[in-house]
Amino acid sequence: MKPFPWREAIGFGLGVLRLSPDAFWRMTPRELAHAIVAVRGHTPMPIDRTGLDDLMRRFPDKTMEKAHHGG
Repeated sequence: MKPFPWREAIGFGLGVLRLSPDAFWRMTPRELAHAIVAVRGHTPMPIDRTGLDDLMRRFPDKTMEKAHHGG
């Protein structure tokens, strides 16, 4: 499990939301999460391996030889 991102949470609460330290520390994690979504919007889930493999099949990189020979 990843540790809680305190630096980012405090920076967002005090810097972006401009909360007082007292107001920040009185927030629940759920309240902070809702405030982040209200400001930044929902973030999409990262692509999984199956999705990446599908994209790589549909949009393959050019090989170095084709790229150098205009292929």
